[in-house]
Amino acid sequence: MSVLAIVFISLILSNFSNKTEAKTFSFKETTIDDIHIAFKQNKLTSRQLVEFYLSEIQRSNPILKGIIEVNPDALFLADKADQERELNASKSLFRLHGIPILVKDNIATKDKLNTTAGSLALVGSIVPQDAGVVKKLRNDPYVASADPSGSSTGSATSIAANMAAVALGTETAGSILSPSSANSVVGIKPTVGLTSRAGVIPISHRQDTVGPICRTVTDAVEVLDVIVGFDRDDFAATKKASTYIPHGGYRQFLKADGLRDKRLGISKDLFGSNDIKTYQQHFNTLRQKGAVLVDNLEKLKKYGQDIMLEAEKTNGIGKLEREAFRNITKACKYGFEKMMKENKLDALMSPGADIAGLLAIGGYPGINVPAGYDKTGAPFGISFGGLKGSEPTLIEIAYGFEQATHIRSPFLHILNRNYIFDSI
Repeated sequence: MSVLAIVFISLILSNFSNKTEAKTFSFKETTIDDIHIAFKQNKLTSRQLVEFYLSEIQRSNPILKGIIEVNPDALFLADKADQERELNASKSLFRLHGIPILVKDNIATKDKLNTTAGSLALVGSIVPQDAGVVKKLRNDPYVASADPSGSSTGSATSIAANMAAVALGTETAGSILSPSSANSVVGIKPTVGLTSRAGVIPISHRQDTVGPICRTVTDAVEVLDVIVGFDRDDFAATKKASTYIPHGGYRQFLKADGLRDKRLGISKDLFGSNDIKTYQQHFNTLRQKGAVLVDNLEKLKKYGQDIMLEAEKTNGIGKLEREAFRNITKACKYGFEKMMKENKLDALMSPGADIAGLLAIGGYPGINVPAGYDKTGAPFGISFGGLKGSEPTLIEIAYGFEQATHIRSPFLHILNRNYIFDSI
């Protein structure tokens, strides 16, 4: 997906007032927890947070070209959030209250932002309403002012470069997992239907899903907790998938010992020679933390992966496509699902986002976590995929891996790299 020319608006100033700087708060690599605590301790305001991200956008976006547009009301909304926080000081506010959120440009926002999916033809078009996931962000208690701060086709790059705290992305076949892997950030691709696709410019009804892209598993889970759930505007998909949402939400699965007794599948079809030494070290770490690695999986073709891949290659609805669609349910049931159940796996691992196509064709969930950097300094991740509704288990695994490895480092070198990585 191409990136439009950057739009700078008058609110992006080069000389923000020093009077509003947060002297005791470290903005770089900050998390939702950090921000939430600083708000409560009056060490940070939403205006200061927004001003920081606007300054980072001004500094980095001309090189990265990850953000198309910034909400012209961003500072007004930040001030409104600060006022609400002051008026409700004795109450427990929504944890994302007053935090600017980056939204991919195919997710509708009914405000002063365009929703274009990177197409010049859609500039100036007016959407009838917010996308379902944006409604959930706006309608949560005390979050009336939490407008998205921008729309982006470079969510992962922008998060990696500290141009926003958290972001929403969409995936049809890799556009959350792949950019997350390539930018050393965490991406969660939810089970299809777990998050509403209403108001999202569609590619594939069977595969489209909306998920968070953040710098940590914890932040990604915080956002996931807000955006999941039933939406009458995406009735069939969200009604079925909403039954997967655990009582009490997903944050409860952020467990330091989340790897204990987990059975993780490794396919030699996926793990080749690239960065194998690093992955071998990770395998050892996983074992040390109590995971059981099942590395004797037979080739995925036994489980119908060849049928899935052929289905994925098709476009349109012709004779071949209809045949492929007829095979999808069979391929899922006797393919990936059979492999998972026969081997009693909690998750299948892959380098980078190599598992993305497999997860996409069946609407299965996946999480990417930073795994290392190659000889040139380019990041790569590791993805964990599972059966529909297995987000709780995948979160335990991803969080356990993240806490055991702490791979991610500030992505300063991204400004010296001349690429943007994005997929469908």
